[in-house]
Amino acid sequence: MFNIILALSYFFSGFFMKLSDDEYDEESNKAIAIVLGIVCGLFTAYACSIDLDAACIFIAILIGNILALKVDGIHHVATMASFVIAFLLLGLPSFTYLSIITIIICMIGAIIDELGNDNEKIYAKSKFLEYFFDYRFALKVVILLLVLIGLLNIWSFIYFLCFEIAYEIARVFFENYIL
Repeated sequence: MFNIILALSYFFSGFFMKLSDDEYDEESNKAIAIVLGIVCGLFTAYACSIDLDAACIFIAILIGNILALKVDGIHHVATMASFVIAFLLLGLPSFTYLSIITIIICMIGAIIDELGNDNEKIYAKSKFLEYFFDYRFALKVVILLLVLIGLLNIWSFIYFLCFEIAYEIARVFFENYIL
């Protein structure tokens, strides 16, 4: 049951993250983007409060987005605020030096993804790079490598794929039913 709840938390986090971004970027609907972002933040905080690997991955994504200067809308601020507040209220997991190393490594992957995503200079170099960064594969590769060396468990990779699949489902949903 725990695995299903955690997988659903990742899934809904990714789904609402993409809907929030698209409402803000494509529809300029700040109010809906904020509400969807808050929902995303709550699902993310819940996952992080019950699973150390989730905490490492999502904290790394948060820091990576901040450092890559991709926090560019009020919906991102609302998402971060709801995440931080809910995470603190639900309780932080016990971080170890290995989890801090995991956060740093995942953060590097997240930064690489964010710097490459929607970057026309990189996209112009090859179709492979365009695809790689459009779907943010750097962090997926990093998480898989961390699984292979034992810093994350295989379920964390599967859960993260749930997050990514939901993100893409939301993209298709938005493009077909909202635009």
